[in-house]
Amino acid sequence: MCLILFHGLVIMAQSQQLDDQFYGKSCPDLDNIVSSGVCSAITRDQRMAASLLRLHFHDCFVNGCDASILLDETNKFKGEKNATPNRNSVRGYEVIESIKADVEKACPSTVSCADILTLAAVNAVSMSGGPFWSAPLGRRDGVTANEAATKNLPSPFESLKDITNKFLAQGLDIKDMVVLSGAHTIGYAQCFTFKTRLFNNSGTGKPDPSLDTTFLSNLQTVCPNVNTSDTKLIPLDGQTTYSFDNSYYINLVKNTGLLGSDQALMGDPKTAALVKQYSDDAYGFYKDFPGSMMKLGSIGVLTGKQGQIRKKCNFVN
Repeated sequence: MCLILFHGLVIMAQSQQLDDQFYGKSCPDLDNIVSSGVCSAITRDQRMAASLLRLHFHDCFVNGCDASILLDETNKFKGEKNATPNRNSVRGYEVIESIKADVEKACPSTVSCADILTLAAVNAVSMSGGPFWSAPLGRRDGVTANEAATKNLPSPFESLKDITNKFLAQGLDIKDMVVLSGAHTIGYAQCFTFKTRLFNNSGTGKPDPSLDTTFLSNLQTVCPNVNTSDTKLIPLDGQTTYSFDNSYYINLVKNTGLLGSDQALMGDPKTAALVKQYSDDAYGFYKDFPGSMMKLGSIGVLTGKQGQIRKKCNFVN
């Protein structure tokens, strides 16, 4: 049985466009349906919590939070699923589709896939021990996808400056970037996303000097410098892999951040100060995370008569 575990913190949603009681009358059992679906998925596969959170993030940074990432490719548009940042990386589509089917049985043509994605992310965090918040709802689904716009997604190979600019372009600030990066307290990364740090950092032929030496040695063992190790999965936080906590920030302070793009947060005074703040104050992180997630979830939303309510999430009606 899944429990919603959180650290004494429930954040109420505030939004001009969306309303956390949007489905109060039209689909009153929505929260229970989604939480049950997420619970079952995480019970089968603990990695799924991080995957659902990432799926929501990758949707909102491309076309806005309109569930465009869930659409299969058609002769009218190229889908986002097979774009470079998502291919063989983003997962959890079948979980959202299963939840959507259950929601359709209870409330036909009422709840958008975009809102289900949002609620799934909330539950993924809370069921991993993180904060729970009352998510604002009322999004409608897009009717197209945008493969080219996946370039808006931050990459683990980019500089902190470029990543910062991508967050700013979405209306998110530097604090939001540091807070949302804390989602890397759960989940895994493939070796190829950080292997250059271990053997040929910035083309020097040497490891990243910012890496803790013991951590470096361990990573070189589990991710040897051969192509066959590229897709091997390594936990982003090896200490509390499946617990949503502030260990991500503690790791960065200790120079044991897995991704170079994460460790780079310690290289700028503004972001480093926030990292140190959250490494010392878990409650502060739990308090700030919902607010940044609600800002993320408000990017480019379709409301009113815009878009549609898809009956199935992988194609338009």
